[in-house]
Amino acid sequence: MRWSEFAAKECIDLVNGKRLGDFMHADLAFDPQTGKIQFILLPTHSSWLKRNQHSLELKWSMIRKVGPEMVIVDSADRKASKKQFE
Repeated sequence: MRWSEFAAKECIDLVNGKRLGDFMHADLAFDPQTGKIQFILLPTHSSWLKRNQHSLELKWSMIRKVGPEMVIVDSADRKASKKQFE
């Protein structure tokens, strides 16, 4: 799947069904040795326009399902995430 296809999808939390945002303005963090994606840095709902951005760090392993319109992530894996979900 190309990033342009992935970026058009919404991110939904499996635990509470909450919309976490979309991937259009997200950044990726790669492992420099393997080149694999480690984290997706997802800007909070309205912070992508602001200079002091806050973002959720979603570990790649938290992704449970990639569907045609959304990506389901499991926030119950709190150890995998560096920041708490609201």
